Parts: sequence; C-alpha cells; structure tokens
Amino acid sequence: MIRVLLADDQLLVRAGFRALLDAQPGIEVVGEAADGEEALIALREQRPDVVLMDIRMPVLDGLAATRQITEDPRLSAVKVVMLTTFEMDEYVFEAIRAGAAGFLVKDTEPEELVRAVRAVVDGDALLSPGVTRRLIAEFAARSKEPAADATLSVLTEREREVMALVGLGMSNEEIARRLVVSPLTAKTHVSRTMTKLGARDRAQLVVLAYESGLVRPGWLG
Repeated sequence: MIRVLLADDQLLVRAGFRALLDAQPGIEVVGEAADGEEALIALREQRPDVVLMDIRMPVLDGLAATRQITEDPRLSAVKVVMLTTFEMDEYVFEAIRAGAAGFLVKDTEPEELVRAVRAVVDGDALLSPGVTRRLIAEFAARSKEPAADATLSVLTEREREVMALVGLGMSNEEIARRLVVSPLTAKTHVSRTMTKLGARDRAQLVVLAYESGLVRPGWLG
C-alpha cells in the first residue's frame, strides 16, 4: 500500500486529490495539511511514502518544509512531489535543490497524478525535458565553471555514462535504447549510481550531473 499525505492550503484541492487517490487500488491518503508546519507534524506521525506538497502555503511554505524533510533522518524515505500552478514555477529549481523528487501542475490529468505517485515510489523523478533544460540553464546562470569532482571516482565508466544521460532528462527506457541494454539493466545502473553518490532520487542525479561537470549547458539543444 502506497501511503500519501496531501499538503495544500486549498481545501477543494485536497478533497479532489483525496477522492481520486483513495479510489485507486494500492494507494491510501493517510492525512492532510493546510500549511507546511502542519505537514511536518503529520509527516512525523504518519511516515507516508509520498507527500504532495504545494509550493505556496501560509505559515511555512512548501519549499521550507521540503528542506526540513530532507534534513530529518526520520523522514529520509519520504518522497516529496511539489504541486505548482504552472510548469515553469519560479520555485521549481529551488525545490529540486531542496530535495524534491519532482513536481506536478495542479491541473494535471487524473491518470497522470496516479502514475506520478506510483513512479516516485519506484524511484523515478517527475522531471519533464523542459524542466530539466531549465534546471541546467539555472545552474549555468548561477554557477562558475564546475571544478573536477572527486566524488565521481567511485563510479564505473558505464555508471558515469548513465548518470550523464539521466542529467539530460532521459528515462530508463530511453537510456536502454541509447546504450542497447534492457530497461532493467538501465534501471540497475541508475540505482547503483544513486547509492554510490548518496542521492535521494533521480532528481538529485540531475543536480549532481551538472554540478560535477558531467553535463554541461547547451547539451540539450
């Protein structure tokens, strides 16, 4: 059973998401919160698998709450999916840096919401190619030329190659086609790379791929 917490200051949004998710086999909404502080309290009590977190909330916004979640060892297994009004929300970049596994726009199709909840539990990131491009563009604007990163020395050549493709926004299936391996093999390489680098999820591999210089601006066209 996938356990989900809903954090949004709009009651109607929470009610709609709850009705949809509770109707799905294998998914249960275990709590709701109207602001970031309520979300943190509920998270520590319920320990859900996924929290759908609105970025803009009173008292404590979703970005600040996400930082506290990723800094709390007790909540290390929780996957944070940010809810935004627009795909290019100005806080998406900071949310990924803070440790969010991805984002969803609030008017997403019902089947996409359900797929997203299942995907993040399986370790996939919710990053569209457009958002991946924006993340790398943001890194380029904010960062200097990346220095050589010794942490990548723990990776094999194939793992570096896979990490670079993740950084370019490719799915496991796309990586498998590029490298002429099975999707399961691609997923295994991604998982091993995350473990070796201590990355919470696939989204953080995108961050690390740029910061280490493995992926450079302009590679996405």
